[in-house]
Amino acid sequence: MTTPELSNVHPAWLAPAALRALGSRRVLVCGEGPLVETVADEVERACARFGGTAIRRLAPSAGGEADADLVLTLTATDRGLGDEGFELARVGGASVVRADRPAGLLYGFFEILRLGGAPAFTDALPVGAQRPALGRRMADHWDNVAVHPVMGQVERGYAGGSIFWRDGRLREDLSRVGAYARLLAACGINAVAVNNVNVHQAEAHLLTDRLDDVRKLAELFRPYGIRVHLSVNFAAPLSLGALPTADPLDPAVRAWWAETTEQVYALIPDFGGYLVKADSEGQPGPFAYGRTHAEGANMLADALAPFGGVVHWRAFVYNHRQDWRDRSTDRARAAHDHFAPLDGAFRDNAILQVKHGPMDFQTREPVSPVIAAMPRTRLAVEVQATQEYTGQQRHVCYLAPQWSEVLGFRPWGEAGASVADVARGQSRDGYPDGDGGGLVVVSNVGDDRFWTGHPLAQANLYAFGRLAWNPAAEPAAILDEWIGLTFPGDGEDDPDPAGPARLRAALHAMMDESWQTYENYTAPLGVGFMVRPNHHYGPDVDGYEYTPWGTYHFADREGIGVDRTSATGTGFASQYPKPWSEVYEALDQCPDELLLFFHHVSYGHRLHSGESVVQHIYDTHFAGAEQAHAIREHWHAVADLDLVPADLRERVDERLDEQVRCAEEWRDQINAYFYRKSGVPDAHRRIIH
Repeated sequence: MTTPELSNVHPAWLAPAALRALGSRRVLVCGEGPLVETVADEVERACARFGGTAIRRLAPSAGGEADADLVLTLTATDRGLGDEGFELARVGGASVVRADRPAGLLYGFFEILRLGGAPAFTDALPVGAQRPALGRRMADHWDNVAVHPVMGQVERGYAGGSIFWRDGRLREDLSRVGAYARLLAACGINAVAVNNVNVHQAEAHLLTDRLDDVRKLAELFRPYGIRVHLSVNFAAPLSLGALPTADPLDPAVRAWWAETTEQVYALIPDFGGYLVKADSEGQPGPFAYGRTHAEGANMLADALAPFGGVVHWRAFVYNHRQDWRDRSTDRARAAHDHFAPLDGAFRDNAILQVKHGPMDFQTREPVSPVIAAMPRTRLAVEVQATQEYTGQQRHVCYLAPQWSEVLGFRPWGEAGASVADVARGQSRDGYPDGDGGGLVVVSNVGDDRFWTGHPLAQANLYAFGRLAWNPAAEPAAILDEWIGLTFPGDGEDDPDPAGPARLRAALHAMMDESWQTYENYTAPLGVGFMVRPNHHYGPDVDGYEYTPWGTYHFADREGIGVDRTSATGTGFASQYPKPWSEVYEALDQCPDELLLFFHHVSYGHRLHSGESVVQHIYDTHFAGAEQAHAIREHWHAVADLDLVPADLRERVDERLDEQVRCAEEWRDQINAYFYRKSGVPDAHRRIIH
């Protein structure tokens, strides 16, 4: 197996120079199996490039070797490292990576690359065992096989077309898919769904007469330990099987799914399973037959169970034809209302996939109460790297701090389990830790040269993989890790020895607090949306206010916010367990950053900071626009370094100019809107257009 380097594609966090420290040494690879061969191939290519020596043995090594600087070996006896864990050690002057299984050896190899130079090959090596906290770490692509007349090639994608599909067919040249698999494995991702959750007709046929296309993709992901999943349409028995019904309790429907699934596994033995969006935003589902989501999911789970597959059933179900005049219907409540009563009704290989917030990947929203409401159900937590509501990869917005907050949130209070624990399975009585649904990200790559449109948006996909491996990891440390791998410098021959440090410091300053910067100049205090309808880019305060989508802020001349309390509002706050149900209910306890999500307040209401709501809006929007300018200035100070290729510099320049322009537009529209609504002038007498 050889994954060629693609000269026309940015190498992302596997820059050739990042391989220098390993490739210039004597490296021994011991063991058998396809993933071991992947490691051996990586080592051989690195050594051929940088003058090192690659040594290959089929038998496991007992420890260090006198003639090797690095030993990557399967263990002769099981050391309890699990399927994907590995152990680092120093033995006889050599650094040693041990793993019980081939996947662990692959992840151990990439850990050595992350460590870089001296730490990997001296006594500074961080010895000990490492295992992934979450067993399933998945990237969902929303790629359309054929270009959709409304959604285009990649739904909510901002980096060009699909890397899998083109002109309604599988791409002829799939070398980029192999390079992508390598990037995913290098950050710890082990599962991928290759088509859109909104399954259109062309995607539907991937399950049957176009299954060979999926097989070809699986062959490219398999050498990097990544299992392929497929989004399927709940009504497939109607459209593909010519049955008169898709009723999940109908024996003929169940037989069709069982037979179809058997054919899938006959062609792709390590197939991961199905991803389903049902009874949501027009997609068909079990409601048409008077059945529950559990009955729909269990039908597919039963078809997959004999082969070890799973079904990911998305909990993104709500009324998208709401009457905007009706304040009793609350989109935020919907997922909990639909799914919480079904806890315990899902099969063990059915995973309920829950968006991290109750709405839709907003810059700020509370953690979804569904995550705490279903202790007898396997839950996967879904986040979005593709930045649909956070700048669409035209703005720098490093999302790892947001995801880290979500994963660390403890719905039952400080003594209870965290969201990461739920995803791990730790909160499920009677189930082993690690048996949860895991973590899922909506992928942000496309066929753009830089993978993600904005080159710096690569950091979000990388950070997802690292947080899915270790949810306790510090986002700032992950950011520095990504920067060091992506911009490693040219080593000893660098004409400006201080250049790499300057560049890394500037990138850290640009990105570390960029989520808060984006929040500052967009929708305030957790209210959300305020974007232009349909494409969701740029400010439009009332854009969704009178639509059927349920995304309202209810601003009037007296105040703003959605009353979601039990006392006077929709009762959403009561969907949380204590203490959070009480915290969100109480106006004097609700966190400022979520105030308008839970309460309708006057413009003069005082935040915990002492500022009024309207003054906070003015101040943060002026500050956010200034911070966007500062991000651009940090970049201009280092963009002329030889370490920054011309095409990357030009792309980042263009994106930062757009971010500054858009941040100023947000500032002016939001501040002018609330000045006109409230009639309250800015306390600092700044110009509000």
